[in-house]
Amino acid sequence: MPSVPPSPRDLRKTLSLPMLVALGAAGILGTSWVYTASDFFAARGAGGEIFGLALAGLLAACVALAYAELAARFPRAGGEVVFAHAAFGRRLAFVAGWLLVGAYVSSLAFYVTASGMLLAVVLPGLESWPLYRIADTTVHLPVLLVGVGLALAVLMFTARGMGLAGRVQLALFGAMLLIGLALAVTGFGTGSIEHFWPAFAPDAAPVASTLRFVLPAMTFLTGFSLVSVLAEDAALPPRRIAVAVLATVLTATAFYCIVLLATAWLIPWQTTATLDEGVIDAFRHAGFPALGWGAYGISVLGLLTSFLALFSAASRVLLGLARIGLFPPALARLDPAGRPMNALLFTLALTLGLGWLGKGALLWFLDTGGVYIGLAWVIAVASLYRIRRLQPDAPAPYRVRPGWLPAVGGIAALAIIVAIVLPGTGLSLAWPQEYLILIGWAVLGTIVYRLAPRPTAPDRGGGC
Repeated sequence: MPSVPPSPRDLRKTLSLPMLVALGAAGILGTSWVYTASDFFAARGAGGEIFGLALAGLLAACVALAYAELAARFPRAGGEVVFAHAAFGRRLAFVAGWLLVGAYVSSLAFYVTASGMLLAVVLPGLESWPLYRIADTTVHLPVLLVGVGLALAVLMFTARGMGLAGRVQLALFGAMLLIGLALAVTGFGTGSIEHFWPAFAPDAAPVASTLRFVLPAMTFLTGFSLVSVLAEDAALPPRRIAVAVLATVLTATAFYCIVLLATAWLIPWQTTATLDEGVIDAFRHAGFPALGWGAYGISVLGLLTSFLALFSAASRVLLGLARIGLFPPALARLDPAGRPMNALLFTLALTLGLGWLGKGALLWFLDTGGVYIGLAWVIAVASLYRIRRLQPDAPAPYRVRPGWLPAVGGIAALAIIVAIVLPGTGLSLAWPQEYLILIGWAVLGTIVYRLAPRPTAPDRGGGC
């Protein structure tokens, strides 16, 4: 009887640098920003949104510097789980992982219903066969089935290996870039600077309008940490992983700003502010209906790429938590090809288990996910300085200089959390639903942590 080969201890390394950047950058570029340009132009002016995004990109890059150094030091699956475990031990590693699970699964569950609703724009028959209503939103059977089909398709790609998933992501991201290039060439080529400038309403305070958009803009840029979560899948030297982290946030920021600036250049941004569907309607209004559909295509591609990237990353977070004994050991097992099948299947179960709630209720979970990601950023930045102090002589393939830059980003992330959690800030969570979700997730996490096996020796941190 032939012997069964032992299960590998490490994930199979198949991701190239372009694949890793595509997974990170395309994971950032979601769907809603294409539509919400109208609302943000109206509230902050074109300058407030675009300049606010650029400033937020710089602050996010400061946080990304911490991730770049840490991912180069610890290229293991789990990202913040690994960093916090090395710096502070099991307890904070669990907090980091629990935050990421909450954020990633909330987004994935939202995409289960959002994918069908987005497709209903061209196939209105999908919004038939109503099943139930939650949070003033009707969940339709065909819409739900589209989301389930998308989740199963993503499982198929990731289960066959991250090499295939990376190639698919690279192709989808390439399509997004080509459409974005067409929008930019048309916007700048046929529009005028007079449509953009002055970039603020006459009665607006430019500095205040820009700064007020920085906080929501930073939530647009949360996906760059996916690179560190997927670092173990990369067939790259550690320093190149650090490059991928930085390239991800800079690429996504540039894409946002260029497409939005081209939109404001194309027709007067004050006109776009009165339209319903942001970038899509701006190009239709200017006489380019095909490019309007192209902008819609970016939103569809953004949903697909975000789903694929977050699904892959969520399974790696579960893997990292299982490796340090905080989740069931079955989730840490790899098959002979070096794939975390159990973690992938559990990610699917969590996604579909929450996805039936529908878009209305899941918006509550999505908003709280911004708090989780902000806290994860703070933990990562704190882990960087703690590890530097604990291991001053350890080799660092990439080192941030000047060393105070990540702290700037960490403080900005903390400001986001405060602005979102405190009532009455204009960015506050919805009362009481979203506050109850925050409390419930914290209570559930405490229970899960208490049920996890206790280490037999004092925990002193270390890699996963």
